[in-house]
Amino acid sequence: MELTRRSLLQGAAAGALLAVSGLPTLAAIDELVIAYNVNLPSWDPTVGPSAVNPTIQGLYLSVFDQFILQQPDLKPAPGILTDWGWNEDKTQVWMMVREDVTWHDGSPLTAEDVAWSLARAANPDSGNPINFIWSTLTNHRTEGNIVTADVKQFDPTIFKWMYFLTGYVMPKAYFEKVGAEGFEAAPIGSGPYMVDKFERNAFVRLKAYPNYWGTKPEFETVTIKFVTDATARVAEVESGSAHVTLEMPYEEFDRLKAKLNGVAAPISDIGMIFLNDVDVMKDPNVRKAAAHAIDKQTIIDRLMSGYGVKIDTLQTPQYDAFDPSITVAYDPAKAVELLAASGYSKDNPVKFKIQTTKGFKPKDYEVIQAIVGLWRRVGIEAEIEVYEIAKHYELRAADTLAPAAFYNWGNSVGDPTTSTGFAMFGPSPHSVWDGEDLIAKIAPLWGEKDEGKRILGWQEVDRTIAEDALVIPLLQYVQPILSAKGVTVTPHASGALLPHLMKRG
Repeated sequence: MELTRRSLLQGAAAGALLAVSGLPTLAAIDELVIAYNVNLPSWDPTVGPSAVNPTIQGLYLSVFDQFILQQPDLKPAPGILTDWGWNEDKTQVWMMVREDVTWHDGSPLTAEDVAWSLARAANPDSGNPINFIWSTLTNHRTEGNIVTADVKQFDPTIFKWMYFLTGYVMPKAYFEKVGAEGFEAAPIGSGPYMVDKFERNAFVRLKAYPNYWGTKPEFETVTIKFVTDATARVAEVESGSAHVTLEMPYEEFDRLKAKLNGVAAPISDIGMIFLNDVDVMKDPNVRKAAAHAIDKQTIIDRLMSGYGVKIDTLQTPQYDAFDPSITVAYDPAKAVELLAASGYSKDNPVKFKIQTTKGFKPKDYEVIQAIVGLWRRVGIEAEIEVYEIAKHYELRAADTLAPAAFYNWGNSVGDPTTSTGFAMFGPSPHSVWDGEDLIAKIAPLWGEKDEGKRILGWQEVDRTIAEDALVIPLLQYVQPILSAKGVTVTPHASGALLPHLMKRG
């Protein structure tokens, strides 16, 4: 039966009726239904702004394979590549390609696909937003199931990117045959699920790929409904219209976890406020006052029911460069003093705009409301502008964010280059801070071959950023997931909700 908007609504009504009557909704349907918190703008996981949206990766990972598999605890494992490494002087990389993999059209996945995918990502005309990483490798070539490439510029994180954003293996022959538009209309990958039907801004229906090289998914059919409103997602799972959902208000999670399955585990995402070096944010006193005026722990405790970890750098305790000695105290008196030094007060407040999403992450808007209230007490008057996450990416890429902008940053590989580095390095398309001093501190670390020296260097950068208040880190997220009693969800520390890891019972 064709799945349409009407049948989805009919299914929702039926699910609600079953829930009211007390019948087990899971046994009444054949497919797993997930209420997801974001739309899918594009099916190519390697190009465009959506390719660097951490919240979409769970959808991509259901259909496509990355070069290297990332396990739920974030550790790498053999995937399409069964082994990999550098030569002795690190002038070349080598990769061994798994030989028992097929694309969803039945054709074999080969070393040529891997080499082509890497070369395509390295091509500046490809539209890959991480092109500057992939272009550090050149002269990709194959011999049997071995791929080698020359290192044009040493990057210590290159293999980490192979299980991070845009690090997907693409089907060379199929893509060249159908082109970008044809691929968008009928995408194929080598992952656990095939795309069966896709209605933009509504849903995607997935079917388990019978020849998947890994563990066969337990649910043969999965329908993922795009439900961007958090209240609506709660209604979906509470009524039985959906069996799994995520990112709901924590008080709703606490209310429902008694009658549904609930899991809330720390993930690699952090909440932060970008500070753009424009207007009043050029004044260090304003930046520092804004940072000192925020009572992060109270916000976590009261607004997020304690589901969060306070942070003062762009590293979580699980990241490689986390340094607990770098702290920014909640000190409203200090904030008042700093503002006074620049001529501001509660009677003459400094004014700027702060942008935020609303309902994209639990309590995102409410957190910013609370922060604006705390700022008002010390002499900062901030106007809130609500935008969609897609608008954030557009503005950030053009370096036109407001002086302050809330965002959740994903760094599932835990490396400082993919948190502090890209968020704060001026030439990066993901940064809005363009200070030359910071650029000079960060630049040498991209190619540092001594790992100990590299991590210490990033910690020193984090200390500088904290002392000068060039960004305001807020918290590490704890991701709430609710599921029907008949579904067991394995959380992934990257924040990706992966249906092929879900089990019955």
